[in-house]
Amino acid sequence: MKKEKVYILPTNNTPEILLNPRGIIEIKGRAIEEYETDLPKQIMMWIDAYLLSPAESTEVTIALEYMNSYNSIIISSFLRKLSQVSQQSKKLVIKWYIEEDDDDLLERAKYISSTFNIPIEFILTDDVNSYNKKSQD
Repeated sequence: MKKEKVYILPTNNTPEILLNPRGIIEIKGRAIEEYETDLPKQIMMWIDAYLLSPAESTEVTIALEYMNSYNSIIISSFLRKLSQVSQQSKKLVIKWYIEEDDDDLLERAKYISSTFNIPIEFILTDDVNSYNKKSQD
């Protein structure tokens, strides 16, 4: 399976997602979908293909306004799978932008980090949409 760039537009319930084989993965917006869709499967298939030959450096950026319990499980699965990049002697950087007053999301993110022993840089901001987006090229 050839790794291709995937860009998924956001909806009212799902985040904007960029999966770039050059090592750029972004999840931004609202993650409040409560029903199983094909989206997580599509992303997991892309990650599986990516892990066959990951970039020397993979940067994951998460900037969610809101994430419900169902989506916490999905994000956990993605990050656990992506942690295999480090096991291949490649660099993995995860930056998670969280609004300063969102203690609930920060707690969930820290729990994900500690449960799977995944190093995550938490960046507190007054607006999660203000981070500099990577090039989609």
